[in-house]
Amino acid sequence: MTNSPGAVRDAVPSDARRCAEIYAPYVRDTAISFETEPPTAGEMAERIAAAQHEHAWLVLEDEAGVSGYAYGGPFMSRAAYRWSATVSVYLDADRRRAGGGRALYSALFDRLAARGIRTVLAGVGLPNEASEGLHRALGFAPAGSYRRVGWKLGRWHDVAWYQKDLATDWSPPD
Repeated sequence: MTNSPGAVRDAVPSDARRCAEIYAPYVRDTAISFETEPPTAGEMAERIAAAQHEHAWLVLEDEAGVSGYAYGGPFMSRAAYRWSATVSVYLDADRRRAGGGRALYSALFDRLAARGIRTVLAGVGLPNEASEGLHRALGFAPAGSYRRVGWKLGRWHDVAWYQKDLATDWSPPD
């Protein structure tokens, strides 16, 4: 028997409903996401398509179906930031701490590096020890924090930023 968290693959439009289901509890019940209304499957499909245009959106699938996803997107809108991306990962509650986040991020980093991304950044709404631990374990370094930038669940929340270099060659980009 294998301890594999599942297979990672590129998301397809039909994954949008399941990704929305995975994400909804994070939106409704936590300050992990600063959204206040869970996106619909249609909205999630638009997000998947947008991410795949220049970055990537991956899902983790096992015998029961899609149990998590990760994606990259633009860090900022200015052209000079094109070589950096923000990244996020979300898993079903019963799939956390089982290697799925690591598997998704590993594949995501490979896809982003192949697209010329040199640096990835992750914003972590605080408190969130599990996410901070995952990012540190994957080689992210603290890059700073924004204090009291999100109001959710009756209180202000900070966001810690983590950064990881995907590149080893810092010559000018093509």
